[in-house]
Amino acid sequence: MRKWMKSIARLVGSRGVGIILLGASSFCLAQPRIQSISSSIQGGAEVVRIDFSEPITAAPAGFVVQSPARIALDFPGVSSGLQGNAVELNQGNLRMAHVVQATDRTRVVLNLSQPTNYRADVQGRALLVLLDPVAAAPAATPPARVFAESSNVAALPLRDIDFRRGVENTGRVIVDLPNNQVGVDIRQQGQNLVVEFLRSSLPEGLRRRLDVTDFGTPVQTITTVQTGDRVRMVIEPKGQWEHSAYQSDSQLVVEVRQQKVNADKLTQGPGYRGEKLSLNFQNIDVRSLLQVIADFTNFNIVTSDTVQGNLTLRLKDVPWDQALDIILQAKSLGMKRSGNVLQIAPKEELAAKEKADLEAQAAIRDLEPMRTQSFQLNYSKAPEIAAQLTSSGGAGVGGASGSGGARGLLSARGSVIAEPRTNQIFVSDIPSRLVQVEEMIAKLDVAVRQVLIEARIVEATDTFGKSLGVKLGGGDLRGVRGGDAGYSVGGGNRIALGGNYNAIGATTGAFESSALSSLTSQMINLPASGLGTGVSPTSFAISLFSSAANRFLNLEISALEADGKGRVVSSPRVVTADQTKALIEQGTEYPYQQATSSGATSIAFRKAVLKLEVTPQITPEGNIILDLDVNKDSPGSPVEGGMSINTKRVRTQVLVENGGTVVIGGIFELNESESENKVPLLGDIPVVGNLFKNKKKEATKTEMLVFITPKMISDRGAVR
Repeated sequence: MRKWMKSIARLVGSRGVGIILLGASSFCLAQPRIQSISSSIQGGAEVVRIDFSEPITAAPAGFVVQSPARIALDFPGVSSGLQGNAVELNQGNLRMAHVVQATDRTRVVLNLSQPTNYRADVQGRALLVLLDPVAAAPAATPPARVFAESSNVAALPLRDIDFRRGVENTGRVIVDLPNNQVGVDIRQQGQNLVVEFLRSSLPEGLRRRLDVTDFGTPVQTITTVQTGDRVRMVIEPKGQWEHSAYQSDSQLVVEVRQQKVNADKLTQGPGYRGEKLSLNFQNIDVRSLLQVIADFTNFNIVTSDTVQGNLTLRLKDVPWDQALDIILQAKSLGMKRSGNVLQIAPKEELAAKEKADLEAQAAIRDLEPMRTQSFQLNYSKAPEIAAQLTSSGGAGVGGASGSGGARGLLSARGSVIAEPRTNQIFVSDIPSRLVQVEEMIAKLDVAVRQVLIEARIVEATDTFGKSLGVKLGGGDLRGVRGGDAGYSVGGGNRIALGGNYNAIGATTGAFESSALSSLTSQMINLPASGLGTGVSPTSFAISLFSSAANRFLNLEISALEADGKGRVVSSPRVVTADQTKALIEQGTEYPYQQATSSGATSIAFRKAVLKLEVTPQITPEGNIILDLDVNKDSPGSPVEGGMSINTKRVRTQVLVENGGTVVIGGIFELNESESENKVPLLGDIPVVGNLFKNKKKEATKTEMLVFITPKMISDRGAVR
């Protein structure tokens, strides 16, 4: 009898102990039963009256649920004498009362239209439950506000839609808006996130479906379509996720992140998300309070025998998972969840039990029999996979590690052997580790996509040049033919003119007449040059002589104008796997001499080649990132001991769509030169001075462009 009274006292709190003791003998004689439940309005307040067959000792413990709106009252040691389990009330805020009887108690649940608090009062054999007044509901629910109101008068096109991976595997959808006046509506629709841009249009290039699965974020696809005068974007995430959005000027960013699932957390997501309840207990036993939480939720609670003590608690409109955390923290208790069962015990006890379980599992692993399993690799090399399954601190491929601990995916006793000839690996380990190894190999041994890269190197030249020159000379044959040579200068002296000393001597008779020729008689020799084209300039000559044909003045004018265009196209192409470097080159190696350490000379070679070095990376949306190194060499002028090399090179990284062509670089070179050779003083005379000078003008344009076209290969026919 004494034990029974103590347990009842713990259930109702210290304030009702004296009442229980006074009515203990009568309570033992007859157990109270609920005879009727009715409702009425007293003084403008709604009152629920519960009549019993015997007086109850104190007001029952209870709690309030916000959604759905309910009030639960627990009557320990009370049975139900009603004909059914449901009682229709339908008065004011009251709808119905449900009565549920367990082995040692009865619960009365009052279903309400709107949540409210209550006050219980015991009057003899009846319990009056007075409900607090409920505020009147608003006439109309205001419409949900959008993320940003629209201020555009006309529909404006979106500029760009991009996707990037953020910190902690966050998916970031970046939309460039035409301005900061575009209205945006963001809402969750089922398992998808819908973003609508009000009074907007979608360009044809942005009407697409992006598959971003390979980014490793919760976002799987992004579909953007035009719907009337708005653009509708559907973001399809997977798993448990949450989102946030912010706008900076004309850029909208929608972030979707994975909810971190904690097995020991009662409800997933940020903060607490359980249904709200209200609790008001004075000095109640902790075990009884945990039972109230268990009855409110769908969880089964297993409480350790070491959980003891009382607790005074008053909570109003608090999520039940937060209420449970408050109770556990107040009593330094811990919780371990297994499905819908919660095991509650002191934190030290749970930590000791978890440590013992881990030690037992480690001991089982040391005694667990080992198995050997072979894995046939299709695309990867066996030594590479074996090296990835073990860490660098292990015993190496082909041998077992020591007892220092696990190596990679293998346990302390595990080992792996790679067989390159058959491309197999053999793993010896416990069954649980073999399952992990099999899953890892299935992810590593996959076919690598291939890319065909074609480069087109175009070199264009445009040359122009012109040259103008003269030859001026003369001869006096009077002395050769028996007359007087030269011209009289007085005093019996004469003077002769000629192109050089030999021509003067031949004219005056000092030398043989054969010394007088077209070369020796030239006084000015400034002809037009060939401009490096291999073509001789055109010439025109005129001679002025006396009637006796013994004195001559000769003039030759030469001119050349050249214009040339050329184009050289080189097209190297190479096929390589995704994220694998490829190299192709063609050219000539030129020898040159170099000194050795002994002082002797040796022959070395230097390349002048056309080279394409590329490393492709296929992005999840189907574009290709290229790390390129394009080199175009040509032999230059000979130098002492070898040959100089003219080099043109482009090294860059570009993003190209599949099958698209991009110009990655260009070299434009313009050489202009202008020269003039003339006889001093005479060449400066206007008009006539052109007979005493040579003019030359040249212009050379050289341009090199590099075009790159990558294509993903889906079948072998594309390679051919």
